[in-house]
Amino acid sequence: MSIIIDSERGKKVAELLYTSFSTNGIHGRTDMPEDIMPNGVARGSLEHIFFITLTVSIDYQRDAPSLWASSRKTFEDPETRYLFNPKLLNETPFDKIIEDMQKYGLSKKPQKDAYIWRTVGITFYKKWEGNPCNFLEDCNWDSRRILERLKDDTHIYNGRKVPDYPYLRGPKIGPLWLRMLRENVGITQLRNLDKVPIPVDIHVARATLSTGIVRGLFRGRLDEVFEYIRKAWFESVQGLSVKNREMIALDVDEPLWNLSKYGCTKRDETGNCPLYYRCEAKEFCVKGVVKIEGSIVEVES
Repeated sequence: MSIIIDSERGKKVAELLYTSFSTNGIHGRTDMPEDIMPNGVARGSLEHIFFITLTVSIDYQRDAPSLWASSRKTFEDPETRYLFNPKLLNETPFDKIIEDMQKYGLSKKPQKDAYIWRTVGITFYKKWEGNPCNFLEDCNWDSRRILERLKDDTHIYNGRKVPDYPYLRGPKIGPLWLRMLRENVGITQLRNLDKVPIPVDIHVARATLSTGIVRGLFRGRLDEVFEYIRKAWFESVQGLSVKNREMIALDVDEPLWNLSKYGCTKRDETGNCPLYYRCEAKEFCVKGVVKIEGSIVEVES
């Protein structure tokens, strides 16, 4: 295993991708799947917060556009809208929640997804008066404290201690939730977002490796390189500014995701990409192997 972090290269890529995504787009994309809200929902409303919070809580091993489209359909159907209301979740039998989450493909793992969804919703209902903002305020709007509490808070269920926020507490979904609360919901009170690691998934990983910010020789589990990627983006954004504020690692999450989803996934095993000549980041595209299959990654760059 031989991996290096090139934060100077990362600075250039961060500036390029952020500017591209904010203007002409990356591979023609200037938005994310979660940006489209269900009909009739006001930005920043409690309904919007629960739409974002509950949907992102099951955003694991999923195709994001399909997940968010299924969530919108589920919300827009009067018969399944209750799934986004924590009080009604608490009053509804678990079997019905399982069934209704399958109506529009919201759940792919029926038992597991329904458990995550119901637990997160009921936690906010029972402990925080049905409003996630009460939880955020209790953490003094401190992003570091919020991530700690997501991991640490528990309750007793069937005689055993279980997490209050299954999967929402995870190393990818926790930071992702905070980004969405800021950018989608418009919660501006959140502090210390510069201390929040980039939410690394397969797309952020592939784009980071393909642009050479993290490179070298490695073959093993994909999650073993995640910490290098988090460290790389913490270092790369240092000293950069956007919109009259300091750039943070979360700022490059969406651009990297789009770069990979609609670009780097087309690379072959030797680094050749059919979209190279029209890619915004082509000058940073590294030759060599960047191969991700399931949970295994192979890098020779």
